[in-house]
Amino acid sequence: MTDTHCPYCALQCGMSLAPGTEPGVGGTPGTAPSVHDGGPGAHGPSPDGAVRPLPLTVTPREFPTNRGGLCQKGWTSASVLTASDRITTPLVRRSLLPAPTQEPPPRDHAISRDHAISADVDVNTGENGVVARNGVVGGGRPEAGTPRRASADDPLVPVSWDTVLDLVAGELAALRAEHGPEAVAVFGGGGLTNEKAYALGKFARTVLQTPNIDYNGRFCMSSAAAATNRALGADRGLPFPLADVGGADVVLLLGSNVAETMPPAVQHLGGAREAGRRGTGGLVVVDPRVSATARLTDDGAGVHLQPVPGTDMVVLLGLLHVLLAEGLADREYLAERVTGFDDVARSVAAWWPERAETVCGVPAGELRRVARLLAVAAPAHGGRGAYILTGRGVEQSAQGTATVTAAINLALALGLVGREGSGYGAVTGQGNGQGGREHGQKSDQLPGYRKIDDPAAREYVAGVWGVVPESLPGPGKPAVQLLQSLGARPAAPPAASSATQPAASSDDGAARPGAPAPAAGKTGTRPRALLVHGSNLLVSAPNSDSVTERLKSLDLLVVSDFVPSETALLADVVLPVTQWAEEEGTMTSLEGRVIRRRRATDPPGETRSELWILAELARRLGTPGEVEPGAVRFPTDPAEVFDELALASRGGVADYSGLSHARLDADEAASGPGFFWPVPAAPAAETPELPVRSGRPGSDETSGEPQGHPGTPRMFLDGFPTPDGRARMIAVDHNGPSDDVRPGAPLYLVTGRVLQHYQSGAQTHRVAELERLVPEPYIEIHPVLGFRIGVPDGARARLTTGRGFVEATARWTDAVRPDTVFMPFHWSGVGSVNRVTTDATDPISGMPEFKVCAVEITPVPDGVPPDTVPGAAPGAAAQSPTRPESAPTLEEAPA
Repeated sequence: MTDTHCPYCALQCGMSLAPGTEPGVGGTPGTAPSVHDGGPGAHGPSPDGAVRPLPLTVTPREFPTNRGGLCQKGWTSASVLTASDRITTPLVRRSLLPAPTQEPPPRDHAISRDHAISADVDVNTGENGVVARNGVVGGGRPEAGTPRRASADDPLVPVSWDTVLDLVAGELAALRAEHGPEAVAVFGGGGLTNEKAYALGKFARTVLQTPNIDYNGRFCMSSAAAATNRALGADRGLPFPLADVGGADVVLLLGSNVAETMPPAVQHLGGAREAGRRGTGGLVVVDPRVSATARLTDDGAGVHLQPVPGTDMVVLLGLLHVLLAEGLADREYLAERVTGFDDVARSVAAWWPERAETVCGVPAGELRRVARLLAVAAPAHGGRGAYILTGRGVEQSAQGTATVTAAINLALALGLVGREGSGYGAVTGQGNGQGGREHGQKSDQLPGYRKIDDPAAREYVAGVWGVVPESLPGPGKPAVQLLQSLGARPAAPPAASSATQPAASSDDGAARPGAPAPAAGKTGTRPRALLVHGSNLLVSAPNSDSVTERLKSLDLLVVSDFVPSETALLADVVLPVTQWAEEEGTMTSLEGRVIRRRRATDPPGETRSELWILAELARRLGTPGEVEPGAVRFPTDPAEVFDELALASRGGVADYSGLSHARLDADEAASGPGFFWPVPAAPAAETPELPVRSGRPGSDETSGEPQGHPGTPRMFLDGFPTPDGRARMIAVDHNGPSDDVRPGAPLYLVTGRVLQHYQSGAQTHRVAELERLVPEPYIEIHPVLGFRIGVPDGARARLTTGRGFVEATARWTDAVRPDTVFMPFHWSGVGSVNRVTTDATDPISGMPEFKVCAVEITPVPDGVPPDTVPGAAPGAAAQSPTRPESAPTLEEAPA
């Protein structure tokens, strides 16, 4: 039995994994538990009719966030380990290989549904191991901007690891030599372990020396991070344990449908719901839909505010206006612990409830009611406590940072932040969305949440890495800007907003003057190669058709994944990597708790960890900025990588220096309380006398000596990590969506998730049980709207914006406003809603405005094939297909 955590969301539910012959999900005691094959589009048994045994069974485990519960995704998580299309050997486009291997490979050696591939293809190498393609060292790339992925005759074929690593290293070296370090870019993911995220950032900055690195957490937490950094001095999603929320009288939840995205978290809302039934508080949900979470307010348990999409900030400004007008703010707290109050008070004077109602649609009486509920629950008025929590619904906006700032202003006015039993927090989405942004994947950060343009931070981290500080690049581009810059030819500019393209700036919103330039780059160089780790950009990025074109224009696209996602199918090179139950490491949950991920089974075939891949590429490419030969190391043991990460984070905001795998393991074995960062490595003289729970880097667990720092479950109790120790209130105002309703696009489109699927669906679409429950995308529309525009319930409908169109089945429901349609984002193809979302971004955080844009909805006439351009001849293809012709779909691939 192996104790670990769920591979999905940031709740990181505790679970135990056992061999498949033991009791658990998918089977009965003494039998091999099994599920039907879960390949893409699976609705039942696998194509051969087989029922495949699971290698592991899942049992929920008692853990503070899930308290022994799991959602449907967690219960079925082991199914992904046996996905029939698991990638188990390196794959390369046949055209990239030398002439002797250009003959068509056997059918069972090309990319196929079951990836039963075993043959290697030899590649001759030139001097220094650089791959010679067709006799030319460096490969003989096509002319700039000419995509190689142009024909279905160029399949992905299996090769050995030596072949693929030599090839990738040769291509990267040639591009760097010709165009400079900025010609190579890296895109990471919020699902990578802390060790992988750290190694990826280190690799980008020491081996590639490129500033061009960012990750899909930019699509998740960047607005909350920017707002909390500048207001509170530190960004930890929940700066308190999630369990604390259960003791509050009022919880105000904006833009988060936790009942579907992380169902075990709902139990922590029970205290507020019970207070609502008693008449002493309640759960307050702000959402334009009557979501599953909004329905938790029924029967007196709370209040559901249903604003016009994109106007959540107005709700917050109206609530703060009421608090100040009625003398309900905590003036003593504000005087002692906050700056900027007067400016904010003046700014919200214009948002009296009746005016707010005209913009957000929430009745003035409801705004007053909720403001008074919050005040009564606040400690200053003798209440049991209140929490204000935000999620992606308000953060994924061109004014996301400002909206979160308004939420923090409200919490500070009530005196909630830095008080036990109350506070503000952001509900992190991805499994390691918190840790993934702390240790170097973000374009402007070094490990420990240090800023890359801070000279002292650069000097310290460079010393840990063994390079000279001058060799480290400066800040790079945030994700949307980075994706739009890919390829040799310019892209069309992204959608307009007040400031859609943020400069490389710190997340506290203050651009730092004199940011260092890249080490040896050529100014204005566009990235011609991209390494992707843990992200499916073709489905998850905004305005994704544009992103597809950017990726197709690259000279080299390398994707590391364990299943052939849409992005992997577009790649020149696909590297098979381990997944959650096959690897060791650490994750950081939504509450800043550092936890252990443990290996429970062996990875299949030639699968390797990204730690090994990065080490092998570093060995081939070298590290130009190292202070002496061999100074820069890329360990492959996750425990050793974590020790280096801990050292690199020492003294930073997110300080892990008092932790190690051994200490985390020992604490859990002793049923300890766990560790929340910061956990600094305290000097011996300052080490508190605590029960011994672990080994290094604290005292030896058998010695009886004092243990290290206990961690920080609750931040800000004694002050804020700002220059004056005070929180900052910052005046903000409402601007509205960048793509607002207008003639020709009279409706709001909002997007979100469903219970059964996760992110781009690359994992959950391969679980048959989940796929059967929600097999295809859909569009929720109000019956009044459906009747008016002639789209019956169950008919196909088309949503159109200036970026393109998508189609899906219409579902009539009164859960949406008559001026709004809702569509989940877990699918590719014609039903991929991110094909039409705007890539306008927040000017401070770089967060794209996923959650709201203007659309037109029309019926799809009978007999019109899916993905047909409006007005074109029958059978005409859409202008922006989501899958390139050269990347065979799994259905098209040789069997």
